[in-house]
Amino acid sequence: MVISDTSKETKEVMRDLYRRMSPAKKIEMIFDACRTGQLLSMAGIRMQYPDASEEQIWHIWAKRHLGERLYEKVYGGKSI
Repeated sequence: MVISDTSKETKEVMRDLYRRMSPAKKIEMIFDACRTGQLLSMAGIRMQYPDASEEQIWHIWAKRHLGERLYEKVYGGKSI
């Protein structure tokens, strides 16, 4: 059983809005959500490492996001 605080009527309205939305708008919303997640994650990294530069923060985020193996493959072990 799934517990939800969204009413059935509200879900139906949301489904209808998504159905009528253009593919470009849907993609824009997805990218916005991903960017928001990245910004929240990077804010957490800044809290963990208050003295880190923006480049260091980005590399820490990239390593966490990509995983150690893919990060090393893409960035060649750039020290952060």
